[in-house]
Amino acid sequence: MALLDSIEHFLATPILFVYQILQWAIDKLLSPAPPPPNAHLSRPKIAIIGAGLTGVSAASHCVGHGFDCRIFESGSRKALGGIWSKVNNTSGLQIHSIMYRFHPSIKWNKGYPNRQQIVSQVTELWERYGLESKTKFDTKVDKVYKDSDGRWIINDPANGYFDGVIAAIGTCGDPKMAHIHGESNFKGEIYHSSQLDGKSAKGKKVVIIGGGASAVEALEFVAHEDAAHTDVLARSEKWIIPRNPLVDALLSLNIFGMETLTSWIPETLLRKLFYRDLASISPPPGTKGIFTDTPMVNSDVLDLVRAGKATWLRGDIHSFTETGLKFTQRSQGVPKGGPGRDMVVDADIVILATGYQRPSLNFLPDDCFEDPYQPPNWYLQVFPPAHVDVCCNNCTYVNAIGTVGNYHIGIYTRLLLAYLVDPLARPREPLMKKWIDMTRWIKTKAPGGAFDFFTYGELLYWFAFTVAINPFRWKWALFVFFGIGDALPKHIVRREDQIRNGLGSKAH
Repeated sequence: MALLDSIEHFLATPILFVYQILQWAIDKLLSPAPPPPNAHLSRPKIAIIGAGLTGVSAASHCVGHGFDCRIFESGSRKALGGIWSKVNNTSGLQIHSIMYRFHPSIKWNKGYPNRQQIVSQVTELWERYGLESKTKFDTKVDKVYKDSDGRWIINDPANGYFDGVIAAIGTCGDPKMAHIHGESNFKGEIYHSSQLDGKSAKGKKVVIIGGGASAVEALEFVAHEDAAHTDVLARSEKWIIPRNPLVDALLSLNIFGMETLTSWIPETLLRKLFYRDLASISPPPGTKGIFTDTPMVNSDVLDLVRAGKATWLRGDIHSFTETGLKFTQRSQGVPKGGPGRDMVVDADIVILATGYQRPSLNFLPDDCFEDPYQPPNWYLQVFPPAHVDVCCNNCTYVNAIGTVGNYHIGIYTRLLLAYLVDPLARPREPLMKKWIDMTRWIKTKAPGGAFDFFTYGELLYWFAFTVAINPFRWKWALFVFFGIGDALPKHIVRREDQIRNGLGSKAH
């Protein structure tokens, strides 16, 4: 019966069937084995701050490779999954799930999974690797510091001693509420984009304020509810790219992580082949390039505009009226505050797609923030030069073409483990700063700074370069990049320790 079901599934959805076979193979080849119950895990012991997607993934890599860890989560058990535990049920993944593999064992049942499936995959990972007993909920981290023996302490010694720290607090905290003059005058409904569950927009006029990732949340709600009409009010130029895995992957392969002499090619192709008759919505040529800011990944926007169900308006919001918003519509290329056409945009519902407050890393020691090496200007963007035993995985992200929920979570975690286990592979503070300075020099012309925007291709180049530049890291390459072959480098490190200790004894 199972064979017949598999044949039927293949005939009905051949691409998805092949994708599931690929996921099965990745799981079998690259997933570390979960530790047995009550297993004795060795040091280094890692403190992980945050039980979102990144924290759970990092913890599973630690215990899967035999190292102990503890997760500290400020929220309750309901917060497991991070931002995905808070967003609307209509929210889902905008990039293809093949680029959202935050652990090799993840198994997606469709190309663009919804919120429920993403949270369920995080929960299954948490349970599979026995992380329930290693997670402390309702524990806000206010202070991370070292004792006189160089061991990390989280808040208080009662929480234990740690050899390394992974901060996995993400980039999205509480909803960011915009304050617009005259809000009390408006007779309709006002919601943040994260507060749409249970709300109805069927047959209503909706205004979405904002043009970023939160606007995608709102658009998913609008499309699901079949609103009469939607006006998207965007204050600045914003690139929109299609929900197409091939297009998105090609854009993310730019290893320079910034605008180059050839950037006009993908930008022109997007205007001609994707925007087509709506090219006036795109940033005009010669202004904001696609490799300067995180684009909106959504195909529905332009489809809704073409169908007459939505309007994309670029301009400045002034105040609420009883029936909507006073707004100045600006033409393509006109800067914020520039001249335009004054109008009132009518609305029954206003959705504030204004994003989320960024969680603070202020619990880290002060020397992590010394100028000019403040986040995101850190080694590989996540290691503060003063503390190579701290990894702020997905916390320092600003803008990118790529994803925060992919393969690099494991790479960063395994780099930290290699640094802690192997003194010769560990980067020293002066060299970490030299790498940061070199990257700044390479990206001198990047308008937002060297680390404020990157592509996934650039991220992989960073990893490859920093491993290749140090011969003592070569033995760790398979482990760092694929999570396999850790026995050999551990054996070599033990022999190196014996040689160092022997030489030290003789010298003494």
